[in-house]
Order: sequence, then structure tokens, then C-alpha cells
Amino acid sequence: MDVRHLELLRELADRGSVTAVAAATHRTVSAVSQQLRTAQREFGMALVEPDGRGVRLTDAGRLLADGAVSVQSALAQVQATWDAYRDNPGGEVSMLAFPSAAALIFPPALRAAADAGVRLRLHDRDPAEADFARLSSDVDIVIGHSLDGRGPVGTDGLDVVHLTVEPLDIAMRADHPLTEPAQLRARDVAEAEWIGVPDGYPFDAVLRAVAAAAGRELSVPQRLRDNRVMEAMVRASDAVCVLPRFTTVADDGLVLREIVDVHAERTLSAVMRPDRARRRAVQTVLDAVVDALAEFER
Repeated sequence: MDVRHLELLRELADRGSVTAVAAATHRTVSAVSQQLRTAQREFGMALVEPDGRGVRLTDAGRLLADGAVSVQSALAQVQATWDAYRDNPGGEVSMLAFPSAAALIFPPALRAAADAGVRLRLHDRDPAEADFARLSSDVDIVIGHSLDGRGPVGTDGLDVVHLTVEPLDIAMRADHPLTEPAQLRARDVAEAEWIGVPDGYPFDAVLRAVAAAAGRELSVPQRLRDNRVMEAMVRASDAVCVLPRFTTVADDGLVLREIVDVHAERTLSAVMRPDRARRRAVQTVLDAVVDALAEFER
């Protein structure tokens, strides 16, 4: 049983098409197709079948693709044990985070990687929650978030490590009338003008919850993506917005207030393929991130 054939079937299961597998593995489509035919000859039965203009795994192919997860995880665990024996985490680790989490996570990750002799490649991107799982096929550690208290959607079969729970506060300029109470309720902010995020972005769920709790629609004339731009807009106007507590710097021009009668927090998690999670270099970087974020929960 050729492990490379199992890995190929897993890639097809994860990515959904021969073209996507070819692009991700830096091979031609014809080379991937040829390797699939070779795998079918080795196993003696059909592993893929036509599906429109492409192919999909048969039940037999799916069984082997699922088995590849265990095989790759076992191999990665042996490598991790060997690296520990040699006291050499070494290697390269890639990490992806959305911008506001990157500000928290990248600095301690860089320090830990440098101390351990690990090469760290960092990427910042702001994907939809449903894409965090898919990105784990290409990145060792994907930092995802969810507003429902669980890991990001679609992460079944992946390793999901809880990092922290970050409150989402209401931000406003320092001399705004709403700064007087230490805590806010939905009815307190329902009449304010809001700077929101585009429809479908996670923080929009907080605005919808405020509207539902207050029993009225909110005024949201501006919808922006970048937290720093939103901070600047709030400082210069009577508007309010939702911002994450740990990465927003409250100063003389900006104040954060907790809202207590709606769910306003996000859970940050590290999402990884099981085989990647077993690598000692990955664990070295991840442990540093977990330790750094634990400080915020004390």
C-alpha cells in the first residue's frame, strides 16, 4: 500500500477536484490523473467516478482517504517523537490569522519560533468563518473565530484548540453621552448611529442581537471592514461600533463599554489538520500562542 496514493486520495477528498489538487501540489492535471489511475490499479477497484466534468471519490476511495488521515497522523507523531529525541523541533511552520487576531498572536509566535529555530511564515487574511477549515489544507495553523462559543463551522475531523474568549465591546468617542454608565444595555444604544460591518461578517450578529433585544431597527449608514478605520470614524463622530476588547487600544479619544444583555463575544481557536498538529515545530509555536492568550483570561 503506497502512502503517496493514500495522500493523493485525501487531497482529492479535501479539495474536491483534480484541478485543485494539481494546483495545491504543484503538479499538472494530467500527472494527478495518471497517479489516480495508478492508485486504482494498485488497489484493484475504482476509487473515483465521473461527476459532471470532473470526478469524485467512490465509497472505496472515500474509505482510503479517511484512512489516510490516520496514517499521516501516525507518521507525523513518529517524526515528532524523533524530533523530541534529537531535541530539534526545526522545520517550517505556516500560520494564518485574521488581522485583529494576528495583532495578538503573531508576536509571541515569532518569538517562540526564533527561540526554537523554527522558520515561521505568517499570513493575514479575513476569510468567512466557513473557510477556516478549508484553509487548513494549505496552512499548518489557521486562527479562526466563532460567535457561538464553539469552533468554526466545518471543522469536524480537524484538530481545534481553544485559545481564548474575547469580549466584543461597544466603542465610542471619549466624550460621548453613552460613556457615563460602566455597562450598557441594548435599549441604551438602540437609538445611536452605528458604524457596522458588511452583511454576513461576524460582528454583524451583535448588531442584529441588539436590534432584537431593543425591539427596533438600528441606524447603520456606514458598513466598513477594517477595525482601525472604524476606530477613527468613531473618534470623529457621534457613532458607535462593535470592536474586540483585547486588540482595541482605548485612549483619550476612544472608550469601550461592555454590553450586558446580548451575546457579544467571540471564541478564538487554532484549526489544524491532525497530521500537521502532531509536528513538534507546530506544537512549539502553538504552545507559545496558548500561553500568551491565557494572560488575557486572568
